[in-house]
Amino acid sequence: MSETQLQVIILAAGKGTRMYSSKPKVLHELAGKPLVQHVVDCAKALNAESIALVYGHGGEEVKKTLSDEALTWCEQREQLGTGHAVQQAVDNINDSADVLILYGDVPLLRKETLEELMQAKGRQSIALLTANLDDPAGYGRIVRNSENDATAESQLDWPIERIVEEKDASGLIKQIKEINSGVMVVNGDKLKHWLSKIGNDNAQAEYYLTDLIELAVKEGETVKSYIVPDNKEIEGINNKIQLAELEREYQKRQAVKLMTKGMTLRDPHRFDLRGELEIGQDVVIDINVIIEGHCKIGNNVTIGANTVLKNVTVGDNVEILENCILEQSTVADGCFIGPFARLRPETQLDENAKVGNFVEIKKSHIAKGSKVNHLSYIGDTEMGENVNIGAGTITCNYDGAHKHITKIGDNAFIGSNTALVAPIEIGNGATIGAGSTLNRNAEEDKLTFSRAPQKVINGWKRPKKNKA
Repeated sequence: MSETQLQVIILAAGKGTRMYSSKPKVLHELAGKPLVQHVVDCAKALNAESIALVYGHGGEEVKKTLSDEALTWCEQREQLGTGHAVQQAVDNINDSADVLILYGDVPLLRKETLEELMQAKGRQSIALLTANLDDPAGYGRIVRNSENDATAESQLDWPIERIVEEKDASGLIKQIKEINSGVMVVNGDKLKHWLSKIGNDNAQAEYYLTDLIELAVKEGETVKSYIVPDNKEIEGINNKIQLAELEREYQKRQAVKLMTKGMTLRDPHRFDLRGELEIGQDVVIDINVIIEGHCKIGNNVTIGANTVLKNVTVGDNVEILENCILEQSTVADGCFIGPFARLRPETQLDENAKVGNFVEIKKSHIAKGSKVNHLSYIGDTEMGENVNIGAGTITCNYDGAHKHITKIGDNAFIGSNTALVAPIEIGNGATIGAGSTLNRNAEEDKLTFSRAPQKVINGWKRPKKNKA
């Protein structure tokens, strides 16, 4: 690949009327990330010197969404075609740079494909990314000239002469299967020169970027090309149907990558990765699991169906049963979780901890070997080792205005249906009787309980319905 400076222009000004949404088209999400963010990330992966983003409809919302990115913002106030859109960014282009033109609604383009395109350009002024489609309807057709290169082995080696848009194409031109993806790389000085010459004498009265090709040929330039190996890479999104189709394509790609690295997916068609995932060996994931953010999973881990992991680190030999939600948490080796368990942000489980069914843990540290098996809420808690929490136990951490800490020492036993009113400390080895509500500290190695005396009310009768 050339070492020439690379600058990128991303066209993202379209309204996307067929999305039937108030949200700009490029902000609709694929795999939990805006479409345009996928394109920006690809440009960054190419180590582009600069990235200019041409915006229009919903521009302020687009700017807000991408506020953390180092972008040059170029407004296209009128939608007068792709050539006009690129013109809004040329003031930021260096004459000596290679300029790569991308689209904010084409999220599956790979860095490797764009590197091949730039390699194909070589020392020429311009190169196109093309594709061969069984049904090319709607796309601009690549017209090649066989008379200019009699030594070419196939039609794909013939020089490119021009691109004809679908609305301007004759019946003969429409039979051509090779189409223009819209993606191209052009020398900066040539781009400025040719943009100044394009007109809008066409069916749409727009300034077509594709007219650059014919202008280049007329000036004796050789237009190079690279045929995309996977046509899905160049598919754009114009409606919710296409968005859903590319979502599944994206997820299929992620599943294949992970299975190639050794992960077992019970059904690759029912798996969603909306972020990044690092895996160890012998990871098994059941159906309908969603991975979000950045997650890391160790060796010999099993994850049950319908589970969601978001920004979670999971150690080795962990079993997560069905229908669990884990978010911004750390799970050490040998833990057992679920089913129907929830780990909220800032939860840490140490080795061999157990969180059972219908248990919610929030902003708490559960030390080695401790168990919260059933129907409990543990919030803002520092729990020691080998603690047993009985069913129905809650830490009352909120007084209506402030959160308070519960501390439970090593080897404590908390009886079922206990309420621990924070701030409170339960000593090492303490036992709390079932049904207690404690608002004072419990001493080490002693039994503490609070329970109203059981009474029998003589003469009481259960109410009965009046018979009509």
